[in-house]
Amino acid sequence: MSAVLEQAESATPTPQAPATTDGWHLVIDALKLNDIDTIFALPGIPITDFLRISQAEGMKVISFRHEQHAGNAAAAAGFLTQKPGICFTVSAPGFLNGLTALANATTNCFPMILVSGSSEREIVDLQQGDYEEMDQLAIAKPLCKAAFRVLHAEDIGVGIARAIRAAVSGRPGGVYLDLPAKLFAQTMDAAAGKKSLIKVVDPAPKQIPAQDAVQRAVNLLKHAKKPLIILGKGAAYAQADEDIRALVERSGIPYLPMSMAKGLLPDNHSQSASAARSQVLAEADVVMLVGARLNWLLSHGKGKTWGAGSQKEPGQKKFIQVDISPTEADSNVAIDAPVVGDIGSCVAAIVAAMGPDWAKAPSDWTSAIADKREKNQAKMAETLAKNPVPMNFHSALNVIRNQVKARPDAIVVNEGANTLDFARSIVDMYEPRKRLDVGTWGIMGIGMGFAVAAAVVTGKPVIAIEGDSAFGFSGMECETICRYNLPVCVVVFNNNGIYKGTDVNPTGGKDAAPTVFVKDARYEMLMQAFGGHGVRATTPAELEAALTEAVKSGRPTLINAIIDETAGTESGRITSLNPNAKKK
Repeated sequence: MSAVLEQAESATPTPQAPATTDGWHLVIDALKLNDIDTIFALPGIPITDFLRISQAEGMKVISFRHEQHAGNAAAAAGFLTQKPGICFTVSAPGFLNGLTALANATTNCFPMILVSGSSEREIVDLQQGDYEEMDQLAIAKPLCKAAFRVLHAEDIGVGIARAIRAAVSGRPGGVYLDLPAKLFAQTMDAAAGKKSLIKVVDPAPKQIPAQDAVQRAVNLLKHAKKPLIILGKGAAYAQADEDIRALVERSGIPYLPMSMAKGLLPDNHSQSASAARSQVLAEADVVMLVGARLNWLLSHGKGKTWGAGSQKEPGQKKFIQVDISPTEADSNVAIDAPVVGDIGSCVAAIVAAMGPDWAKAPSDWTSAIADKREKNQAKMAETLAKNPVPMNFHSALNVIRNQVKARPDAIVVNEGANTLDFARSIVDMYEPRKRLDVGTWGIMGIGMGFAVAAAVVTGKPVIAIEGDSAFGFSGMECETICRYNLPVCVVVFNNNGIYKGTDVNPTGGKDAAPTVFVKDARYEMLMQAFGGHGVRATTPAELEAALTEAVKSGRPTLINAIIDETAGTESGRITSLNPNAKKK
């Protein structure tokens, strides 16, 4: 009898412990649930294992050499995809490095989420000296749209959902998410964990403009004698390309694209006023801003740029402003017709209100612009045709201009002072969202992060046009480009210094002037060191051969383009903002 009982007991299945999950997997599952499959990061305590697990779970993890560039990559990815780019950093100094990119993303209206590990709350709050102790949430709050902290595994789904919605809703921007180290190792029932996750529904809902606001704007356009449309990067982000083209072409109104809006319509479009920028800004009587802000890039809507007598005086214009944020109106000058809503809905409503019988912009206005454009383009063609020795910005950029014309799908990343200013006016764009540059703050250091993101997100060739000073901010990410074998060609415009390479030490001492770099630096060898291709180009022909091969092959390449060190001006086109240069 006992043998039978023993046999029966051994046949009874052992109760299985309920399946569990942990913080690492809950974060990954929450991101996947919301169709986010890429993380830009720099490993370290406490996120190293998280990144390993993320890759094992099928996430694409792009690891950088500095957190700021990982953050910039996340921001650029957000702009290109309309989904928040995700950047993971370590605590304290790593968080602070990423914070620069987060603040820049918020200023530029790029959706991005900076996720940083952090020290334990009970130690931080008592200031007991934990490893990399810092109240990161408090520091981040003033510099982003929203900031959240998650303390318990069951709240991870809510935290990520809130971060996503905050980043992309309304005016997009940066969001900070604080994840203390011990959160990752917390466990909970797997079924309950799955139930706690949130799929964000319609995170950026359309905001339909009021019909009377639309009609007010249309009435202003209808009676304008010299109308102008300015397209900002908000218009490019909106991906309302067909509606924007319909607005421009049906109205017949000349348009001026801001730098990251270039390509919404091809730069060689007959209505483009880029080559007559000074004239149209000064003379227009009605200006429609579409996803553009009257900030310093547009002289705040005041001064001689706008045809006014003094710097603080607004021009005699009437403004229509299409923007998702109602508080943007009247920020510098009076807005006569604010149209508040998402760009796509607003532009579509304006086009519908115009009707089929819209009278095109007055021909005397459009003809005057066409004449000015043709004259300026002829002058530019003469300049571009010259072949000085050594190269200057024009002769080198003419090579890139031709390459982009041949490969309009290539993405241009651009930063520097003179390198930025000249490239913006010389290199034409033909497709939307193919140009990424320094944006609203005009800061340096975005180059390699933006280039990596553009290549990862689109798979298209990337041409990064870099001043030698600007390149120095993120040049070590050449290793990242090589490690992931990305189709990025970096062109460094090397004129031996900041602005120019001609300054001298006024004391006659042996130390170089503050703006001067090592003469004839071999930047191309940096890319070679990591297994990429490096070329030194001293003529347009050499630059053309190297660039054509780089774009064709998709191989990581750096071209050290030697530029006349006397070329360019101090501070580029914003010399007036430099007090000493202004005195000179």
